[in-house]
Amino acid sequence: MAAETVFAQIVSGEIPVEILAETDRVLAFPDISPQAPVHILVIPKTTAYANVSELAAAEPGTLAEMVAVAQRLAESHANGEYRLVFNSGATAGQTVFHVHAHLLAGNLEERSLGGS
Repeated sequence: MAAETVFAQIVSGEIPVEILAETDRVLAFPDISPQAPVHILVIPKTTAYANVSELAAAEPGTLAEMVAVAQRLAESHANGEYRLVFNSGATAGQTVFHVHAHLLAGNLEERSLGGS
């Protein structure tokens, strides 16, 4: 990635966050602007990939680990029911170009994006 992102600063410890889950390759923390009753970000610690397609092609194991961490968090924060969203590109709503998943839960409806 060309520019350091806020997520890279979180991974390096420059910006403190409430860590909800951490593995050797993945970090999860609450979104600072929640769009649902439960809104957790799950990110890889690597800064090499801007979007989920890049990560899936290069490190499918890390992507699988992100999904597994999301599942564990959903079990403890939302009875195991959740939505997992990856935005890929600016016109799709991606604002931080460090691949990340939005774990959303809590009374979401099919027609809603975030459920608030």
